[in-house]
Amino acid sequence: MRAFLCITFVCFFVSCTGNSGPQANEFPENGEWVDLSYDFSPETLYWPAEKEGFSLDTVAVGMTGGGYYYAAFSFCAPEHGGTHLDAPVHFAEGKDPVDKLPPEQLIGPAVVINISESALQDRDYQVSVEDLLSWEGANNRIPDNTIALLYTGYGRFYPDAEKYFGTSLKGEEGVANLHFPGLSPEAAIWLVRERNIKAVGIDTPSIDYGQSKDFRTHRELMKENIPAFENVAHLEKLPAKGAYVIALPMKIKGGSGAPLRIIARVPVP
Repeated sequence: MRAFLCITFVCFFVSCTGNSGPQANEFPENGEWVDLSYDFSPETLYWPAEKEGFSLDTVAVGMTGGGYYYAAFSFCAPEHGGTHLDAPVHFAEGKDPVDKLPPEQLIGPAVVINISESALQDRDYQVSVEDLLSWEGANNRIPDNTIALLYTGYGRFYPDAEKYFGTSLKGEEGVANLHFPGLSPEAAIWLVRERNIKAVGIDTPSIDYGQSKDFRTHRELMKENIPAFENVAHLEKLPAKGAYVIALPMKIKGGSGAPLRIIARVPVP
């Protein structure tokens, strides 16, 4: 089932002051923010099976009869495309939809596992348990309640569908020709059972590699109520450890997924 959302919004300029961010031991007070989200536009990439992508329609733009400027637009898009969240219910019946995910599961310290050297040489590469153990050998144990981000290097190809998906074809033919890296089911199970992660993110179109036919990585994560972030941008700007991630989706009631605004606080000297 493909779900779409259509909404009208009004653009205003708002300034605010307040606390600088979440207060936690892991939060880098001395740091800078990195945007890990692609913008939504007609260039946004969606799964080849989707018949439509993102569209933005003008409701009103310009000066009104009252003498003030006013802008409002309507957009329509599938749940799953661009930088977005997969809620557990996407592949696990009875698990959390978007609106039931607790905020604390989407916010917290993150590790970045760099497997770009292998992934850029092999489009069908799957992150293995050995990759995770190798990362730990260089960076210490992945702490419990961490957000695990997988850096394949494929973000450099976005939004070129041919290079990013491995094909520019659409429909069933496009799905059959997808070639991009993902997380192996065995590594997904290990992250959940051995490291008690909160969520997983990746800089490719899917947490499963492109040629997956059973989406087992999705299933293994989501039956444990673990969400996934897909099409995450700019992971090359994050350190292997020390970043603090805030990944808040549009709160769609009952949604299997949603557009995601994900940012990271990165420590600076």
